Amino acid sequence: MKTLIILSVLTLQLAHVTVAQSTKTGTVPQAKTANGLLEGVLEPSGIRAFKGVPFAQPPVGELRWKEPQPVKNWQNARKADKFGPRAMQRAIFGDMGFRSDGMSEDCLYLNVWTPAKSATEKLPVLVYFYGGGFMAGDGSEARYDGESMAKKGIVALTVNYRLGVFGFFAHPELTKESPNHSSGNYAYLDMAAALRWVKQNIAAFGGDPNRVTIAGESAGSIAVSALMVSPLSKNLIAGAIGESGSLLGGLPPVPQAKGEESGTAFSTAVGASSLAQLRAIPSEQLLEATAKPSTPRFSATIDGYFFPKAPLDLFAAGEQAHVPLLVGWNSEEMNYRAVLGQEKPTPENYTNAVKKLYNDKADEVLKLYPGTTEEEILQSATALASDRFLAYSTWKWADMQIKTGGGKPVYRYYYSRPRPAMTPEMGNAAPGLAGGVVKSTDANAVKIAPSRGAVHSAEIEYAMGNLAGNKVYAWAPEDYKVSELMQNYFANFIKTANPNGAGLPKWSAANAGNSVQFMHIDVNPKLETETNRARYLFLDPLYTKQ
Repeated sequence: MKTLIILSVLTLQLAHVTVAQSTKTGTVPQAKTANGLLEGVLEPSGIRAFKGVPFAQPPVGELRWKEPQPVKNWQNARKADKFGPRAMQRAIFGDMGFRSDGMSEDCLYLNVWTPAKSATEKLPVLVYFYGGGFMAGDGSEARYDGESMAKKGIVALTVNYRLGVFGFFAHPELTKESPNHSSGNYAYLDMAAALRWVKQNIAAFGGDPNRVTIAGESAGSIAVSALMVSPLSKNLIAGAIGESGSLLGGLPPVPQAKGEESGTAFSTAVGASSLAQLRAIPSEQLLEATAKPSTPRFSATIDGYFFPKAPLDLFAAGEQAHVPLLVGWNSEEMNYRAVLGQEKPTPENYTNAVKKLYNDKADEVLKLYPGTTEEEILQSATALASDRFLAYSTWKWADMQIKTGGGKPVYRYYYSRPRPAMTPEMGNAAPGLAGGVVKSTDANAVKIAPSRGAVHSAEIEYAMGNLAGNKVYAWAPEDYKVSELMQNYFANFIKTANPNGAGLPKWSAANAGNSVQFMHIDVNPKLETETNRARYLFLDPLYTKQ
C-alpha cells in the first residue's frame, strides 16, 4: 500500500505539465506543450521564462503570405532560453530596444513568463501585442517584459506577428489560392493563431485557458479591437485592454479589392509578374522596396474571413466579443505641431491652420478647441492633434462597447503623467513627437520642446511595471508610485475583470449614459466625468463614413 501511495505521488508530480528539472547548472523549468517539451530559464526572481516558443511554422518560401500553419512536433527537449528573431522591419522608431535573435521572416514566436510551479494553479493570463504602426516592434522589447506582471500572479505573454508588406500584402493571386478567399490580414491571422496556441497550451505553464486577457498599445491596441470582432478570435478571450488606438478610426481595414489593387501596383513596382516571382524575392530586398516614398502603407482588408464585414458594422450589430474592456489614451498622443507646423502659436496662425484642415467646419472646430491666448492654443492644438491621431478612435471603441457590448463593464482612463527628463548619459537626445527618441550629433541642434503631457507610448513601462528596464529617463519616486498604481489596476483587471482593489482609488465603470466617468491616472489619480464628448461627436462622422 505504501508503495502504491509513493507511485501515485510520483505520477501526479510527473503529470504536472510545468516541472523543475535539477541539473548541474541549476534548475531548468520545463513545460510539455502539444508539440513537445520546452526548457526555459529560471529568473533570479523565481519567475519561469520560456522565450522564443514557436506558435506557427516559419512563414517563409511557399508559406510567405499564407495563413500561419500549425507547428510541427519535435522529439527532444527544445531550448526556450532566448528570444526568437523579430519580424522584418526597418529602423523607423527611436524607442525600440530589441533583445531578439536578429531579424528574419522566420519570426512567429512568443514568450511566456509564469510564476506557476504546476499546471494545477490555473492563473489568469495576459497576452500582450506590441505597437509600432504595424511596421515595427517586437515581443522582446524590455518595456513589454512579462516578468513584473508574473510577479503579480499572472502568466504573461508577448507575441510576434508579421509586419508591413509581410503582414498586410493583398493580391488577387493570393486571394485565389486561399481556401478562405482572403488575403492581406496575415498579421492578424498570426495573432489569432497565437491565441489558439494559448488556448491549447497555456495550462502547461499554470495558466487558465478560460481567463485570457488580450492587451496592446498603439498598433497593438488596434489589434486588440480587431481580435474582439473577428470570429477567429473573439471567443478565445475573456477580457481586453486597449492603450491608445482602435480600428474604429485608426488604421481601419480597406475593402479587399482596394487592398488587391495596392498589392498589384506594388508587385509591378518590384518587377514581379506572378506570385511565384514575388515569393522568390529575398526578404531584405522586399523590405527595402517598401522604403520608397511612392509605396503606400499596406492596410488590412475586409476579407470576409478575419473581418466578415466592416468593424464598425460588427460593433454596431453587437457582434464583437462581449467581454470587459479597460481602455484609454494619453494626454499628449500627438504634439501641437501636428496642427500648427512650424508656425508660432498665435490666434491668427492657429485659426489659419484649423481652416486648412477643416475648411467650412473650421468655426465649429474653433468652438470645440478654442485658441485666444498662447496657452489656450497650445492646449487646444495638442488636444486636436491627439484626437485626430488616436484618441478619437479609442473613445469610439469605448463608446461602442458601452452601447453594444452586452452590458459588460468598460473602464476608461486618461493618462497624463509626463516622463521625467532624460539621464545625462543620453547626451543631445530629445523625445520624438509621438514617442521615441531623436538622437543628434549636432551640439547646436534645436531641442524639441518638452512634452506638455504624457506622449504616445509613455504609459507602457508604467502599466507593465518595467520602469527600471528603461535607462533613457531619470525616473523619480513619483514615477514608481504612478507605475505601481497603474500596474495594480491592470493586474486586478486581468485577474477579476475589475481594476479595483485594496488601497486603490475607486474606479467606476463608464457604463453611465452620457455621464461617462474615467480614471485620470497621474501622481494624484482621481475619478472624473467626461466633458469633451462634443469633440468626439463632431469628429465621429468624419471617421465613420463608409
